[in-house]
Amino acid sequence: MLQDRARIHVKAGAGGDGCTSFRREAHVPRGGPDGGDGGRGGAVIVVCDDALRDLQAVARRTHYAAARGGNGAGSLRHGANGEDLEIAVPPGTEMCSREEGGERSGRRWELLAPGQRATVARGGSGGRGNKRFATPTRQAPRFAERGLAGEQGWLELQLKLLADVGLVGMPNAGKSSLLSRLTRAVPKVAEYPFTTLSPVLGVLEGDERQLVVADIPGLIEGASEGAGLGGEFLAHVERTSLLVHVLDLAPELSAGEGSDPRANHATIERELAAHDQRLARLPRVLVLSKADLVTAERAREAVAEWRRRLGADVAVIATSSATGAGIPQLAGELQRRVPARALHDASAERAQDADRARADGSAKEELAEHVVLRPAEHAGFSVQRLGPRRFAVNGFGIERLVGRYDIENRDAMAYVAERLRRIGVLRALQAEGFRSGDEIEIAGVSVELDPGAAA
Repeated sequence: MLQDRARIHVKAGAGGDGCTSFRREAHVPRGGPDGGDGGRGGAVIVVCDDALRDLQAVARRTHYAAARGGNGAGSLRHGANGEDLEIAVPPGTEMCSREEGGERSGRRWELLAPGQRATVARGGSGGRGNKRFATPTRQAPRFAERGLAGEQGWLELQLKLLADVGLVGMPNAGKSSLLSRLTRAVPKVAEYPFTTLSPVLGVLEGDERQLVVADIPGLIEGASEGAGLGGEFLAHVERTSLLVHVLDLAPELSAGEGSDPRANHATIERELAAHDQRLARLPRVLVLSKADLVTAERAREAVAEWRRRLGADVAVIATSSATGAGIPQLAGELQRRVPARALHDASAERAQDADRARADGSAKEELAEHVVLRPAEHAGFSVQRLGPRRFAVNGFGIERLVGRYDIENRDAMAYVAERLRRIGVLRALQAEGFRSGDEIEIAGVSVELDPGAAA
């Protein structure tokens, strides 16, 4: 069974801690600071691998963690960088990161071509050793930075098949049988609806090239809104370049859904257009399946009727998976209609769709290829009064600064206080009524600031 969804937890490695050290050698009574820096933590990187066809290998594990960076040491020895962790996924994988609480973080990626890479969790930076803090007025710094934690969170993956041809139609219209005749695929076939519970791929062999054909599970009315099984699999037809609409020629004689082929055809076309307007513009081939259940004359009449109805742009072919009638003609038509391409051009067409949508004012948010969108709330800080003579300072950058240092180290906290003054935190506190001796809390840590020492 094709695994087209996975949910995993990724955790990048933390950065190594910087080292506090001083030269200790004979005849060097006042050796200077020589603490090395910590190494950067390993990142979690998702790599597009053309050898894979589904997400089964990824879904076998839930937690993925990269290596931590090494700590710095004396004699200016820097810690080693943590090894990156690579996760292989098949082409056509879309990913969305979620925060620990389950909310989308706004970071999304789309991997289409083999070799594409996306860093889904960045490793924490290593802490600086005390050598980095030496200045003419601070010649013996007795503190160093801690390494930062790596990014972590839940990652949702969805595979949208990179098939050349997509077979669509009502449940039990004969798609699976048709796929088994066209290709080497062996889908489950039975005379009841929803036999196919997941997309099935097959390869159509031609004289000069191969085509990947996908049997998309049967659609019903309301599929674009999540009804039946269609909501799970409509996305799989988005990147095909040709749709084969399979229509039961004699549903009243088989186990098909409904008895009116025209109504069935209209239902499928309506659901495809409702899901994505691009699907409404894709070239079509209409296959009238199960031709062996009607007379040859009735099959010819049906083909002629549908050609008049759909026009010359849509090829109409009657087939029988039981006898093989019409199968060679269909295979040749698919080879003729699917354009040659080095990589899937659906991404390019989606970009053209986006340009057209922006021009007519109907633009929707599009997925960018392996682009990280950074939330804007990480910038700046805010000051909050907690009570009489108690204040809190909130902000990603401010909290990260305080988390870098040992709160029990007086020299380290003096350095942090000076940094906060330069950033403007003290001025913001004074605007809220802060006075000397008031308590300031940052990321759960009490920090002392003296207004009289402000620059």
